[in-house]
Amino acid sequence: MTDPAGNARAAQRAAMRAGGDLRSAALLALDGLLDARRDAIDAANQADLVAAKAADLDGPLLDRLALSPTKLDVLRGGVRDLASRPDPVGAVRRHTRLDDGLELRLVSSPLGVLLIVFESRPDAVIQIGSLAMRSGNAVLLKGGSEASATNRVLVQCLRDALQSVGLPSDLVIGVEGRAAVGELLTRDDAIDLVIPRGSGKLVRTITDSTRIPVLGHAEGVCHVYLDAGADPHKAARIVVDGVTDYPAACNATETILVHRDFVAQFQGVREALLTSDGALVEPSTDADWGTEYGTKTANVRIVDSLDEAIDHIHTYGSGHTDAIVTEDEHAARRFLAEVDSASVVHNASTRFADGYRYGLGAEVGIATGRLHARGPVGVDGLLTTRWLLQGGGHIVSEYSRGERSFSWADLLDPS
Repeated sequence: MTDPAGNARAAQRAAMRAGGDLRSAALLALDGLLDARRDAIDAANQADLVAAKAADLDGPLLDRLALSPTKLDVLRGGVRDLASRPDPVGAVRRHTRLDDGLELRLVSSPLGVLLIVFESRPDAVIQIGSLAMRSGNAVLLKGGSEASATNRVLVQCLRDALQSVGLPSDLVIGVEGRAAVGELLTRDDAIDLVIPRGSGKLVRTITDSTRIPVLGHAEGVCHVYLDAGADPHKAARIVVDGVTDYPAACNATETILVHRDFVAQFQGVREALLTSDGALVEPSTDADWGTEYGTKTANVRIVDSLDEAIDHIHTYGSGHTDAIVTEDEHAARRFLAEVDSASVVHNASTRFADGYRYGLGAEVGIATGRLHARGPVGVDGLLTTRWLLQGGGHIVSEYSRGERSFSWADLLDPS
């Protein structure tokens, strides 16, 4: 394929002529292929795991690389959920009668061509590919070399699903090799958005290497603050889940902040965490507070107030997900209002910050910036808008001369 970006652009424009029902059919076909090709997917994934272990990849990377039957079933559930949703393309967000016979609509529209660069996690292929299908975008997928065999099988499932319903298979294109990515990062003529999904280092490298807009995230340095008014039982459950449920995930808890008045009750939380094979550390330098461990390890720090906890989060956090455990409604309201993170949580685990759990069907990634999209990026984060104006020979000069005037009547049905 000599021009993947150009091919993706042509495929995306051709697919725009197809309706949402065809995209839904492609998603249902994808669900069927993922089920029918389980053995091939598992064989490819096992080959990647064997190679990764031989190369001494660390534990968190191996955890992300593994595509278990349970993970595959979760992916299929997300695909079916997306297929069942109304077509978001062309949805009317605003409808205004500017004057008699002159109506303006603001409608949802695909971004166009996306380049997604991700590390290790082959499940991202299906999450991203299915979201691109639902939102009418084309996508170029560059996964980590450690997952190359699994990625190829999954990309082929996506392409075959598209082709089976008459959509261009080049709506999804797999990309391999750093040189190919370097070339694509120069294609601001054909690629509309780059989404790096991986380490903070990857995000910075991509951002520094392209003129194409980048939607990225920093490291997942997430906090749980155990307030003076925390329920000890809830605190233990939430801390254990955040630290140990899936420590390789970017929404795992990295730091536990403990109000001084809760210290006596923290012993129970500590014992619950240690029983779950977790570990607590007290960083020796300020830089350690910003460490994303990716293992069952959490920092712990005692603070004197809610203000001190919020200051710590803003100083050392990555703006990903931060939680408070408390029965004090005033403290909870302040935390939710003042913590400047993409997801802010009261009395629940940081692990909930996920596109699937938020009901988005899947996610392209979690954005920690403030432009365009923030938090888990689902279908809405892959859409922009267009203005559609319909008139009957209207001209501006009549309004400039005062011969006609605007009424600006809102015609959008709030239901």
